[in-house]
Amino acid sequence: MANKVEVKELLDAGVHFGHLTRRWNPNMAPYIYMERNGIHIINLYKSAAKMQEAGEALAKIAASGRKILFVATKKQAKEIVAEQAEKANMPYITERWPGGMLTNFVTIRKAVKKMASIDRMKKDGTYNTLSKKERLQVDRLRAKLEKNLGSISDMSRLPAALFVVDTTREHIAIKEAHKLNIPIFAMVDTNSDPREVEYVIPSNDDASKSISKVVSYVADSIVEGLSERKSEKSTKKKEEKAAKEEDVEKAPKKAKKEKAEAPSKDAEDKKAMKEAKKDTKLESKQETLEKAKKSSNDEEE
Repeated sequence: MANKVEVKELLDAGVHFGHLTRRWNPNMAPYIYMERNGIHIINLYKSAAKMQEAGEALAKIAASGRKILFVATKKQAKEIVAEQAEKANMPYITERWPGGMLTNFVTIRKAVKKMASIDRMKKDGTYNTLSKKERLQVDRLRAKLEKNLGSISDMSRLPAALFVVDTTREHIAIKEAHKLNIPIFAMVDTNSDPREVEYVIPSNDDASKSISKVVSYVADSIVEGLSERKSEKSTKKKEEKAAKEEDVEKAPKKAKKEKAEAPSKDAEDKKAMKEAKKDTKLESKQETLEKAKKSSNDEEE
């Protein structure tokens, strides 16, 4: 279960501040509490409920072992999102959104592999055989790839969900996710359309304090889901080990029977065995002397 969201904390972070009333999107009307000084105020009770709902859904996705891609290219959100995504061990895009990042994922993976091949070149010494000009070109390419795709180098397949800060700015990412039926979790301000998003978090997407509050809550929910998955794995392993031990104990113990030596069928061997069984009597000293005398007398005659 995701942690409970306190409305007072959201108020202190300035999550309730919307855009100017003339820039509003009418579809955000259900999430607007009131208007003050020409600015719309977001209903924080609805924001808290939506945050909790999104947190629970993200925790389930993380527990299933799938990835959630964080997208935030606006200046005030870059560092916050990068930090929180790394904490949750999830991929993120904080530079320019690479066109076809989702719809042309195979090509993006090739670029990531190119980055890995450059690293291998540096390790095996191939890099040192290049000329100075070629080395500069390779370094520039590596730096460019690292800047744009370094954060998604561990993402081997399409993400299970997208978390977006400011849907109006990240409209290309939203369209690509729609084409591939990837669910979208997003911070939606009063000037954005909530119909484009499956899990709406009505909030101020311009203030860094507000972004930090919402994104940190989302990251904590993901970490919770990952720890749940880890504990489930460990309990499963323990159960399997216990089951194996029980099977070993239940298995009938086979007594090792010593093979008896088969009796010989040969006639001579049988005769020898019979003779060996007869009690052999030891001759006395007198008897041996008498036998010796008898044999010498026979020889003289």
